[in-house]
Amino acid sequence: MEDNYKKTVTNDTATLSVRGKSYELPIYGGSTGPEVIDISTLYRDTNMFTYDPGFTSTASCESTITYIDGDKGELLYRGYPIEQLADKSDFLEVAYLLLYGELPNKKQNKKFKNDITYHTMVHEQIVRFFGGFRRDAHPMAIMCGVVGAMSAFYHDSTDITDPAQRRIASNRLIAKIPTIAAMAYKYSVGQPFVYPRNDLNYSENFLYMTFGVPTCENYKVSPTLANAMDKIFILHADHEQNASTSTVRLAGSSGANPFACIAAGIASLWGPAHGGANEACLNMLNEIGTVDKIPKYIDKAKDKNDPFRLMGFGHRVYKNFDPRAKVLQQVAHEVLEELGVDDPLLEVAKELERIALEDPYFIEKKLYPNVDFYSGIILKAMGFPTSMFTVLFALARTVGWVSQWGEMITDPKQKIGRPRQLFIGESEREYVELDKR
Repeated sequence: MEDNYKKTVTNDTATLSVRGKSYELPIYGGSTGPEVIDISTLYRDTNMFTYDPGFTSTASCESTITYIDGDKGELLYRGYPIEQLADKSDFLEVAYLLLYGELPNKKQNKKFKNDITYHTMVHEQIVRFFGGFRRDAHPMAIMCGVVGAMSAFYHDSTDITDPAQRRIASNRLIAKIPTIAAMAYKYSVGQPFVYPRNDLNYSENFLYMTFGVPTCENYKVSPTLANAMDKIFILHADHEQNASTSTVRLAGSSGANPFACIAAGIASLWGPAHGGANEACLNMLNEIGTVDKIPKYIDKAKDKNDPFRLMGFGHRVYKNFDPRAKVLQQVAHEVLEELGVDDPLLEVAKELERIALEDPYFIEKKLYPNVDFYSGIILKAMGFPTSMFTVLFALARTVGWVSQWGEMITDPKQKIGRPRQLFIGESEREYVELDKR
């Protein structure tokens, strides 16, 4: 941790009373956000653990990277509001910010973009991995396998004790993930792989590798779609200590190499409760089907006894409007206008958006359209199948994972993760021989 970011030791303490004994626990304050009670000595002093399923009330680390205020609807990368970064930056500038803590100057920006651009090719033998997957394999299954296998090809950047190797590994992951993601898509549709082009920027290059077809036609990247892709990447780059980021940190705490750690993060992200939310949103739109059926489903959503839930509305963290959704709301309309897509599901989505922003029930419960709602609409309009939605999330989040992993590795207080449990199984018992059971 950098010295100027150390936590504040307050003069306050929390008093815990356990069976007639009192224990004083220090209270720490960060640069912003809630204070925390330090319970690191609790087991030593009381022979008890805390019980916190999902760790929703537990700070697992100190971090200087990303801060969320769910009540205000605020998301900050290194102190910068996400709206400003999405408006003024590009994805690789934001990647530099997340990795190194400050926005790059012109020289740093040029060098970093050059380093990423010239690492986008993958080892040619990695291409052979794809042939080992079934043709109908889910792209996220391919991502888990291929990213994890990178450690078998790049031995010169797996020594986590060497800062230079950590930097090279970080650059390689950020650079090669779009290439691998595009390959996963191409494999799923039976098209030949398209190699990266160094004259295109990060988002343009990804779209070119995904939708270009070699020798058949000259694919021209739309500036509107490239801008939308770049903003989606920025908005998904990091999101504090979520499930996949915590997975990356936990894997890294054992000393695992960075490629294995990012593969673990991809596996965690795959779950429908995490990275699959925008895919679930599109599935919901498919279930509704047409605009005329929306009132029926709105009534179902309002009925607390009905299991139906509107996906893409509200957020576990944000109790106000998701700040990322505000950015993508405008982007969604720009993309739909440019493409002029005639798709009944997109008409359903637009009508649902209108209702959610005007209906008193949604406003009162703050069930605003979230980032998954708008990103799902945009990605579908751009031509991505729903199976690729989480892959794009993983592509963007790799920058955050790498930044969080690097911070964890250099934290002097870092130790291997080891959550405890409340054991409710059988107590000790005697083994019974097979013929006596």
